[in-house]
Amino acid sequence: MITVRRPRTVKAIARAAAAAKVRATYHLYNPQDHGWDLNAVSAYCSTWDASKPYSWRSKYGWTAFCGPAGPTGQASCGKCLRVTNTRTGAQTTARIVDQCSNGGLDLDVNVFRTIDTDGDGYAKGHLIVNYQFVDCGDSINSPRPLLSIIDDQ
Repeated sequence: MITVRRPRTVKAIARAAAAAKVRATYHLYNPQDHGWDLNAVSAYCSTWDASKPYSWRSKYGWTAFCGPAGPTGQASCGKCLRVTNTRTGAQTTARIVDQCSNGGLDLDVNVFRTIDTDGDGYAKGHLIVNYQFVDCGDSINSPRPLLSIIDDQ
């Protein structure tokens, strides 16, 4: 018997990637003070994502990504992570807009504060988090394009 495996899509691979007990620091992107402009904060992903609509750029808080599991470089840009503080269980979703070199995440300070519910992360200068790539919910998941209704007549 021959088993044929379908290749996994980049999106499926990204969703499946996760890591536990990762160091997360914070960065002062403060996108709300910069009009959610990726160019204004010199984010690595601005080359590809700066022209995305405001609603896309401001839907989630931002993070730099250099974690041990998941896509890297341009392939990580625009992806979303569910980030969970291992100490408190607090979690949020963040969008990858930048790269880092700390081997984990460099969360926008506002994202960091959201999950640092007991202040321990701020006191130590970092949190220990789990992350999982998740669907950002940016596209319409329709089995048929909306224009296909014209063909049905």
